[in-house]
Amino acid sequence: MKWWKWAALAGFVASFAGPAWADGHGGQPVPWQLNLQKAVTPIMERVANFHSLLLIIITLICIFVFALIGYVLYRFREDRNPVPSRRSHHTLLEVIWTAVPVLILVIIAVPSFKLLYYMDVVPETEFRIKAIGNQWYWTYEYPDQGNFTFDALIKPDDELENGEPRLLATDNQVVVPVNTKIRLQVTASDVLHSWAVPAFGIKIDAIPGRLNEAWFEAKETGVFYGQCSELCGRGHGFMPIAVKVVTKEEFAAWVEKAREEFAKVDDPSVTVAELDRVAQ
Repeated sequence: MKWWKWAALAGFVASFAGPAWADGHGGQPVPWQLNLQKAVTPIMERVANFHSLLLIIITLICIFVFALIGYVLYRFREDRNPVPSRRSHHTLLEVIWTAVPVLILVIIAVPSFKLLYYMDVVPETEFRIKAIGNQWYWTYEYPDQGNFTFDALIKPDDELENGEPRLLATDNQVVVPVNTKIRLQVTASDVLHSWAVPAFGIKIDAIPGRLNEAWFEAKETGVFYGQCSELCGRGHGFMPIAVKVVTKEEFAAWVEKAREEFAKVDDPSVTVAELDRVAQ
């Protein structure tokens, strides 16, 4: 197939994929999506901006390389250049093709290091959430909100409510308030897991015996989904993450309800009836 036919085919496919260039809808990816999911935290906004910078750089490099290849094919083909040059060194050219890549790497390194520092240094936060990876579900603790704990398991297909995505919805959601800096502590009880929510720009490993930390601040309300991103065994693809971002008033009401619903059995305030219910 001629090169122009390939170009026409690519344009035809892109014309159908064009509407899906927009961000994911409702914190989820969409069919034929080409761009990143919508950023709902400052971290993800910076990740998306860095991604756009890299896209520009690699596009310019590809255009230059293809143009250079085209020029070489035209200028140095056999009928135009029957006697090839024997030159093996060109000092200026060698300096250029060494200096330019170094300059490009510096341009990439500066925002890269700034982003890594911004993501790694946890600022002053309002409270903590601890996520514990298990085979194959997540356990969450709210130590600063009454120290209650709950498990979040994948929702079976026959229990999905309207709008809930298959393989991503959970029976219990992580609930956080909007416009609030939250410290996320991640560990695991058995093997390596990874807590990842694309819309938050977070992907952090859960390692047994180690406590890793990250932070996020959701700027929009809604439900945002993620999954374990570390191959952790047979059920790896069935331990999703669902984070519900609500207003601060709604979060306070949820905490009051969660303290009763997810009361820990070692809490001295738990009644005997509650202990019997948990044991059953």
